Amino acid sequence: MAVDDIHPFDPLTLDEIQTAISVVKKAHGDNVFFNVVSLQEPRKAEMTAWLANPDTAPRPKRVADVVVIAPGNKVYDGLVDIADAKIVGWKLLDGEQPIITMEELQLVEHIVRKDPAVIEQCRISGIPAEDMHKVYCDPWTIGYDERFGSTARLQQALMYYRPDVDVCQYQYPLDFCPIYDADKQQIIAIDIPKIRRPLSTVPPIDYHPEAVELRGGYRTDIKPLNITQPEGVSFTVKGREVEWQNWKFHIGFNYREGIVLNNITFNDHGDVRPIFYRMSLAEMVVPYGNPEHPHQRKHALDQGEYGAGYMANSLSLGCDCKGSIHYLDAHFPTRDGGLRTIKNAICIHEEDSGILFKHSDFRDDSVIVTRGRKLIIQQIFTAANYEYVVAWIFHQDGTIQPEIKLTGILNTYAMLPDEDTHGWGTQVYPGVNAHNHQHLFCLRINPNVDGPNNTVFVNDALASDAPVGSPENFYGNAFFCRRTKLATTGASMTDYSGATSRTWEIANTSKLNPYSRKPSSYKLVSREVPGLLPKEGSLVWKRAAFARHAVHVTKYRDDQLWPAGRHVPQTSGEPSRGLPEWIGDGTESIEDTDVVLWHTFGLTHFPAPEDFPVMPAEPMSLLLRPRNFFISNPVMDVPPSYASTPSQVAAGNQGVLNAADKMSKLAFTNGGSCCASNGTNGVNGH
Repeated sequence: MAVDDIHPFDPLTLDEIQTAISVVKKAHGDNVFFNVVSLQEPRKAEMTAWLANPDTAPRPKRVADVVVIAPGNKVYDGLVDIADAKIVGWKLLDGEQPIITMEELQLVEHIVRKDPAVIEQCRISGIPAEDMHKVYCDPWTIGYDERFGSTARLQQALMYYRPDVDVCQYQYPLDFCPIYDADKQQIIAIDIPKIRRPLSTVPPIDYHPEAVELRGGYRTDIKPLNITQPEGVSFTVKGREVEWQNWKFHIGFNYREGIVLNNITFNDHGDVRPIFYRMSLAEMVVPYGNPEHPHQRKHALDQGEYGAGYMANSLSLGCDCKGSIHYLDAHFPTRDGGLRTIKNAICIHEEDSGILFKHSDFRDDSVIVTRGRKLIIQQIFTAANYEYVVAWIFHQDGTIQPEIKLTGILNTYAMLPDEDTHGWGTQVYPGVNAHNHQHLFCLRINPNVDGPNNTVFVNDALASDAPVGSPENFYGNAFFCRRTKLATTGASMTDYSGATSRTWEIANTSKLNPYSRKPSSYKLVSREVPGLLPKEGSLVWKRAAFARHAVHVTKYRDDQLWPAGRHVPQTSGEPSRGLPEWIGDGTESIEDTDVVLWHTFGLTHFPAPEDFPVMPAEPMSLLLRPRNFFISNPVMDVPPSYASTPSQVAAGNQGVLNAADKMSKLAFTNGGSCCASNGTNGVNGH
């Protein structure tokens, strides 16, 4: 592919990845391991100049961001100029560990099965040596353990047993935890609890088809439900640029964040208006709530430690995505310098989104009803036991809706019959303790609302201070929106308040709506915002500083992408990386400038038997909504399903618009369209 055919935001191609690998090997030998070969995103000043004038402005260079591990566990950050095939940056890191690759994770299981000390602990748990092939582990980065520090590259192995290859191992957790040294490829320690918990012998409860059939079989009262688009989809894709319903944006993808959306614009009746320069899910943390050693180490920063891109699923038609689907692949290096492709890492499709708007007039039975539709950009990644379904949903009215669904399997630990969990967990099956935990996600938003100079406000719904009976509030019913400017990085550190229906507003104060005289804005509406429950000063609090507040705002700088720091595994949190470093003393102005809003949201999970052995998907969602951005409802031009005016009703429904889909029908008769007459004057049923 010619350079001119590659959009500067596009991920590295297979050829570009190979070029970067070859350049590094030529300079540093064949015995280096590749952790990262990914696009260093173009410097924003260069990129915005090119976006404004792609025919005349210089095209940003293609540069590979490279992380390698050399013998002796020496870690290097590098930059490779792809066109010139040369290294333009190379730095040896001191005591930092880069992301854990899938290949590193998979190796641990083979090592633990052969380790004599692990075999002995399995024997103590009730597993004979000849059954070691039935022993499994979920390797996690160790988080941080003061006994080992950060110089050795370590993982902890959460241990399980499968009595049969098709049995889910999370029903049979083991009570000890080996520590694995990646450089030595050896188990260097084993954490053993004070109270031993032998292997459970309870029969399994599995979720695969054979097991379900043995328990009575699948439901038989489900009829097929299909999604059809007989005339094709309403979106277009050119390379990785998507256009749909006035929206236009670029879809990127990297090893760490997964989906990255860039240069998001909206065509407002011919005026192509910028809204966001870049959006991504930048980090997450899953802190577990059992204080007993070594469970304090269970607080996965899955994106910084393993990568939402590296862990991405290959999606399937009709299963992960349903309807008329367009897919995009993802390309990565292998650890030894080869290439791998995740087919169908991203799916793009449309769905019906219910009523877009409707109004019926009780006086004359006139009515209008318009159905909406949404465009979904989706990936799924598996982090050991959990699946995360990440969707970016675009609506016709200018709303963007990030949504995450959690499914997969609970992380489990062994327990004795009727053992007291002390409130730190729940017995979800005999012998299976699922610990309390949180899922906290950090959304990174670089706004561009009608231009790059934006200001963030916090909005609170408050009752009037004036007492009942006062001239200002005689009947006591007055309330208003208090709008507070977040003028500095320190002031920006704000938390959610359900009591005041708190929202955050990204505004261009230089562009006022002609009617409201309020600034053109996008409002962040997010209600699933639990506070970080581990206490101030805890290991999680120090390592995942982005989760201390619902919102932080910083001034934009290239490469400030990762809110927990660039290299996350085995950080101690002293000092805290990422956002605390960038905010500093909190005095930097973030008013009327290029800013980044960081939003942490999620849920607190107290497990229950209904979550086991596989968890029904639990969704969480937030909205980015236009406020004072448009001069009126921006979807009045979406064709309605049915529309009648008072004069048309008075004329016996002459000229009424009935564009309802002809596929809809009554469920239990042979009746026709749902928009046939069935109200007082033939319209109230709509």
